[in-house]
Amino acid sequence: MIRVHRVPFSTNVERVALAAGHKGLAIDWVDHPDEDRSAIVELSGQRLVPIAEFGTEVVRGSMRIVERIEAERPEPPLLSPAGPERAAALVAMDWFDRVWKGPPNALDGPEPPDADALRSRSRRWTGWLAALLGESDYFGGDALGIVDVCVFPFLKYAVLDPEPGDEQAFHAILADLLRADLHPALDAWAYRVDSHPRA
Repeated sequence: MIRVHRVPFSTNVERVALAAGHKGLAIDWVDHPDEDRSAIVELSGQRLVPIAEFGTEVVRGSMRIVERIEAERPEPPLLSPAGPERAAALVAMDWFDRVWKGPPNALDGPEPPDADALRSRSRRWTGWLAALLGESDYFGGDALGIVDVCVFPFLKYAVLDPEPGDEQAFHAILADLLRADLHPALDAWAYRVDSHPRA
């Protein structure tokens, strides 16, 4: 069994929970208070979650953990084993983490001088994602895939409110950004993915 360290309401942790739920894989969750991540730092050398222990190996980064889960338990698949579909999924995931998440992260704190430009950029990029989804049930086609796992914990705030007790400003920022425009297909997708099990 994989041991995964988490803090409450983490978007990145939900990626692992969704991937493991898809695989029917049990996770040994280790909970840490958000305000005290000293044990996480001791284990991994940094504060971010999730942190996974695969035996004696420590793996940092939510999508690295998801890809490791995919490699160890390939069925049912989240990622094509080779070819253009796999490459397209990996590009989409990297773009989402390195580019799309930039504006909401930059807005999480004192309002920056370019706040309006950041909001405009976020709306434009979210429109691109809605266009990429098109009329498909999932970003990879007819079944849940790794891109859905990557983006859902963030894009879900287009239609799903933060959970009771979740006071993270970042999630409220996501809700404000994602609800600035209408994206019916993206909304339907969010409800569809939300119906999938979590570990």
